[in-house]
Order: sequence, then C-alpha cells, then structure tokens
Amino acid sequence: MRYTFTVEEEEFRQEVRTWLTEQLPDSWDGDDGTDEGWAFNLEMRKKLADKGWLTLAWPTEYGGQGASFMKQVVFNEEMTYQQAPGVDGFGIKMLGPTLMVHGTEEQKRRLLPPIARGEVQWCQGYSEPDSGSDLASLQLKVEETDDGWVVNGSKIWTSQAHRADWIFFLGRTNPDAPKHRGISFFIADRHTPGIEVRPIINMAGEHHFNQTIFEDVRIPKDALIGERDRGWYIAATLLDFERSGVQYPAGGRRTFTELLAFAKSTPGPDGRPLAEDPEVRRKFAELDVDIECARLVAYEVAWMQSVGQIPNKEASAAKVLGTTLTQKLARFGTELAGMYGMLGPGSEFAPIDGKYPQMEMSVVAYTIFAGTTEIQKNIIATRGLGLPRG
Repeated sequence: MRYTFTVEEEEFRQEVRTWLTEQLPDSWDGDDGTDEGWAFNLEMRKKLADKGWLTLAWPTEYGGQGASFMKQVVFNEEMTYQQAPGVDGFGIKMLGPTLMVHGTEEQKRRLLPPIARGEVQWCQGYSEPDSGSDLASLQLKVEETDDGWVVNGSKIWTSQAHRADWIFFLGRTNPDAPKHRGISFFIADRHTPGIEVRPIINMAGEHHFNQTIFEDVRIPKDALIGERDRGWYIAATLLDFERSGVQYPAGGRRTFTELLAFAKSTPGPDGRPLAEDPEVRRKFAELDVDIECARLVAYEVAWMQSVGQIPNKEASAAKVLGTTLTQKLARFGTELAGMYGMLGPGSEFAPIDGKYPQMEMSVVAYTIFAGTTEIQKNIIATRGLGLPRG
C-alpha cells in the first residue's frame, strides 16, 4: 500500500516546518526536563494553541479545527522530527479521544477546551507498585460517598506528575467483582489535598517518573468517566490511542539522518568514512526499512481513526515496531562510534555529545510502558490472528 498526501497537506507540512525553524533556538536539543526547558515547552504550547495546531483533528465544538487525521499526522511527524516541545500527549492524544468516546457531554465541554487552549497538563495513573503488566490486578481503592469518592493507594511511573495539573487514573470500586470488572476510570485535580508526588530518577539520571500517593483524597461525583466498574474497557480504549502514534518512525528518521551524517564524516579503522564499510551500510539499509515499515503501520492507524474506527491490534503492531525501532537506533548509535561511543554527555571525547549511550538507557522503558511488547504480541495473536489463548 502506498500512502500519498494531498497538495494541501504537503503545503501544511512546509508551513509547519518553516514555522518550527523560526521558533526553535539553534541550541534546542529536545530536553524539557529542566525548569528552563519546561518553561519553553509551555511557551511553545501557547503559541501552538494560538495557531490552532494543538488539536487539529478534534471537532470544532471542543476546541479543535475539524481537520483530517492525515493533516494531524503531518503535524505530529514534523513536530517529532524537529524535537519540538509544546504538545501534552496525555491530554491531547490519550484522554481527549477517550473522553469523546466515553465522556458525558458536560465532561467533554468542561475538560476538552482547556486542553485545546494549552492551559492544562495531564498525567496518567495506571501502574501501581504491584500492578504493572497485569494492570487489572491494581488495588488503589475508591469508595463512593454521598457527595463523591474517597481515594486511597498509590500509583507508580506517573510520568510528568510533578508538572501536571490533572491526573486521570484507574481505581478499584468493587473489590468483590472479577478483577477486570471492578475497576472505574476517574479524573482528579493533581493539587487536591491528600495527593503527594514523589520523584523517581531513572538510570539515565533523568526525572520523568514519579510515585503518586493518594491518602483520603476526596473527589466529586462527576470525576467518574463512563460507567462505574467498567473502567477497564475505557482504559483499553485509551491504551489503543496511546499506542498508535507516528512519533516513533518520525523520531527514528531524524536519528537515522543524524547517524548517517556522522558515518559519512567520520573515518573508520581503515581511514575510509564509516559509511563506506559494508557492514555499516547493511545496518543502515536494515534500519531504513524498519523506519518505513513502522511509518506505514502508523499511517494505517491514522486512517482507521479518520473513519471512526478504534485501532486495536493495529495500534499494538505500531507500538511494537516503533519502540523496538527506537531501541535499535539507540544501540546502533552507541556502537557506531566504537569504544568512544560509550562516553556520555560531558566528556570532551564523546561523539555526538554523548547522546546515544544516554538515549540507550532511556529507551529501555519503551518496550515496557503502555503495555510490554509481550502483551502487544498477545493482542496481535488473539485479536488480530484469532489464535486461541494459551
């Protein structure tokens, strides 16, 4: 299958590309983990919202532009390729589309426009210290009261919780029901009394993750999204949207281009450029094919969304291809520079500023978060190929 973009979409691509070139400083390296980087992220978010680009494909009544999903794909590709900040993936890519499927009209009109205006940062509360891949075993307790709900327990790996204004999360509302049927989906103001965020620093020395503690946290009745005890199925919808992005092949293409330029300009052991080594050329060819495969599957997912379908096995395939691609590129980048390739940021002898060993440590999580590769393969096998469960 060959995907082609319309003239309008290609013109929009050039408009986004030109605008980003004007907005991004030459020193920008895509890192919004520092306070300065986060401030620039929020600045870019406001500019993107003012241009109407944050939620291009959303309906106009919820703050979107009613644009085609392929135009949204073009935007996502260019933003990722340029490592541009400003997009809250939790709100725009995950919660927003899920609310459009499962939220009440009041919830949609209250929660979606602030996301479209770039006024709010969301985070996700799914995993718990004892519930990761077996997410349905979660134990965070949510009890109903006359005027709302009381929440007790903890979440782990809540990315950007230390920056977030709001959190969407899963809680157990019926401990006596089968584990998949006693879960409900909620939202909460992250600054509600009783919510505590504790930082987790990853092995690359970066702070994205957190543990989020809920202690007698009171939230209102309308914090429930969808039906009580049916949250697992809402969560599954959200995960399909989370897994379906084009960011992996777009980011992979940028990495590929950077590594190719390095290979062309760096001599190997025999004095010739690394790019002339047959084994290096073979690896570049293999990665080029991997990027194109991941890109085409991501386009398929976008097409499904454009016709009102919720991607499932297709989203899982996109996630497997994209995350394994990212890990392959990070490892290749480290290996390409030989022994010097193991030097990290700060070393005067580190090739390409030492970014690839740092990247290799960071992307270990990619085949784990949003459902491990093994879980994705099970979804593809059972829901895609119709194979029996073991």
